[in-house]
Formats: sequence, structure tokens, C-alpha cells
Amino acid sequence: MIDNTCPFCTLPQERVVLENEGALAFYDLFPVQRGHMLVIPKRHVATYFDASEQDIAAIHRLIVDAKQRLDSEFQPDGYNLGVNIGKYAGQTVFHLHFHLIPRFKGDVPDPRGGVRNAIPHGHAESAEER
Repeated sequence: MIDNTCPFCTLPQERVVLENEGALAFYDLFPVQRGHMLVIPKRHVATYFDASEQDIAAIHRLIVDAKQRLDSEFQPDGYNLGVNIGKYAGQTVFHLHFHLIPRFKGDVPDPRGGVRNAIPHGHAESAEER
């Protein structure tokens, strides 16, 4: 299924860097780090929880292939892998997409906490704090 109003469903083929039977990988147009890639299912699904097991398996295989390519091309020191699910989690394109973000020694002063730095105050309330 393709949604003709979706920018990922209508992605120009020349932007595609890697693909398999069920997924595509391409460089993010608004990268947060050099080499930042997006990996998406070919089938239009809005979120991770809408995806089939086959979609997720194809995405997983392509993330592994994309990492190998980025290792060769950029020699990163680490990676962040993430997916935003829903408007209030920051999802702006409602076609499932995983961010594969190479990380480099020194790209931030202190990388501890990784993606936790995206959450105000660094943590969610614990059950005791509620």
C-alpha cells in the first residue's frame, strides 16, 4: 500500500541508498550527524505498532546493512538507533522510520545518557514520584 501524499511513499529512487524486499534506506535530509540515515518499510504504515512482523524483519536486516555501509564510509565510534511514535514523541512524517545515527568521539561534550538527553529533566517520573 502506498500513500501518494506521503513523502516517503513518493521518495525519488535516486535518494535510495540501500533496499531489500520490504525496506528502503536513505540519508536524512535534515541530519543531526553526518551519515544520519532513515530506514523505512516500503509498505505505508504510520508507526512501529502498525507494522507487521515481516515489515520489522525487513527493516532490521536493512539497519544491519546500513550500519555496515556507515562503518565503511564514516568510521563512527557508536550509534543511536531510534523511532518516534506519534506526534507527542516527535514524529512528523507518519510513515514508520528508524533513525540510524552515527556518533563520533567528541561530537558532544558528554555522551552519557544517549537519547535520554532528548527528554526534559533526563528521566520520566518513577512510580514512586507519581
